[in-house]
Amino acid sequence: MSDGRPRITIEENGPYEVSGGLRLTREEIVYDDDGVSTEWQLDETLEPGESYRLCRCGRSRTKPFCDDSHLLETRFDGTETADRTPSRARRRDFKASSISVGDDLPLCAGAAFCDAADGDVWSFLLSSRDPQVRARIMHMIERCPSGRLTYALPPDDADVERDLEPTVAVVRDGPYWVRGGVEILDENGEAWEIRNRVALCRCGESDNKPFCDGSHKVVGFRDPVDADVSGEAATSPAGER
Repeated sequence: MSDGRPRITIEENGPYEVSGGLRLTREEIVYDDDGVSTEWQLDETLEPGESYRLCRCGRSRTKPFCDDSHLLETRFDGTETADRTPSRARRRDFKASSISVGDDLPLCAGAAFCDAADGDVWSFLLSSRDPQVRARIMHMIERCPSGRLTYALPPDDADVERDLEPTVAVVRDGPYWVRGGVEILDENGEAWEIRNRVALCRCGESDNKPFCDGSHKVVGFRDPVDADVSGEAATSPAGER
């Protein structure tokens, strides 16, 4: 494939191969005084070049870039086990008169934008005739990085999505947040469903690979932020580090 479009190709039991000059950033969740996820904050924009390899096993010492740690003695098992059924076919729909919410639970990455100190997306639906409550629901869903939650505004049943620039965001101590309808190919070159918001596992522990299932929180995954951003480490053999 050489059409120059941004693309992520998953290497068998290895990293994510990123091509097409896909923009790479570091971002983190902003919390309020109650510890509730409220917004995303851009930390920095990295410049790794036209193509680069992102760690998928969680062991690299040059995160977010691959340093071939997946090849060490305890080999990384990156088997892709996620359901290939289109997300819309798996969703549960929660409908109110003014807004409809779709919930594809297996995609949950644990970012918790759907929760608040005074309720959650589902409880707020009961009051969604109020324009302010409806706007709050939309705000919460639009910041869900995995695309687990979607919304539509009746009578139109089409998902409402923000216009997101094709980007990979390295979430602090969390997954890769892939935005803007980037094509993702599995280890056999077959495309996963293209979605506007995707959370890819980078701790190596998800049971829903290649997607994040929140396991980074369970295992206490941490990501140092002093990695070489040139991407050159990604080409060094494991034995030459």
